[in-house]
Amino acid sequence: MTASSQPIARPRAPSARPRPRRTGGSRGLRGYYWLMLLLLYLPIALLFIFSFNANTILSFPLKGFTLEWFQKLFQSPNLLAAVGRSLIVALGASAIATVLGTMVALLLSRFEFRGKGLLTSLAILPLLVPFFVLAVALLILFRVIGVPLGLPTIAIGHAVVALPYTTLIVLARLLGFDRQLEEAAMDLGATYPSTLRLVLIPIAAPAIASAFITAFTVSFDEFALALFLAGKDPTFPVYLYGQLRFATTLPVLIAAAVLLMAASLTLILVADRIRRR
Repeated sequence: MTASSQPIARPRAPSARPRPRRTGGSRGLRGYYWLMLLLLYLPIALLFIFSFNANTILSFPLKGFTLEWFQKLFQSPNLLAAVGRSLIVALGASAIATVLGTMVALLLSRFEFRGKGLLTSLAILPLLVPFFVLAVALLILFRVIGVPLGLPTIAIGHAVVALPYTTLIVLARLLGFDRQLEEAAMDLGATYPSTLRLVLIPIAAPAIASAFITAFTVSFDEFALALFLAGKDPTFPVYLYGQLRFATTLPVLIAAAVLLMAASLTLILVADRIRRR
């Protein structure tokens, strides 16, 4: 038999890999996952259910379905005033935190200087310090320098705790930014301030908007700092906490909490959508 007449050896088809069997560890992780979801969202679900309960007592079985508490919510001038104060504080704090966070992000992403690591640590530090400790420190500071407590002091405190969020969100966008666009703009005669205004800031605008919305949500929902720095002007979380001892107003407060939760969740989803763009 000649070489040309010998049969050609065909490669064997790769054998299918056996599928990994589910072990007790994977089932345990799945159970832990569902348990965590249950612990996180069951209280929120109960809050939503009792906001429509016709009974003022929070117990099962439910007495009936009603929208009375939501109607009384908009007929409570003190509660609406507290919501208005929270909106004013959140707008001011988020504006301050967004401007400062954008400036810090620009420094960290575009410049090399001594103390860069220290600046990074200081910008992230409010995330690590307990809010009650920070609130006491700010309270002592404002007392020492003679600043009266009120909405401005709350806004300053909220800007401090929102600064890490805005810095990290804008910094993540700037680190993924093609620096050749900046170099091309300056090669064409643009100054660096003009490059920032015409090139860098417009491209980073979605991240800046997302940082503003995130800071707004953090400020509007924050309780510890507002409790220490409010003075005679309580924000909505502080007012809500102070009214919990009155059983007659509890259903109205639950309805307000449900609306606040829905608004916060909506803002977070909008911020995430803008950031992804």
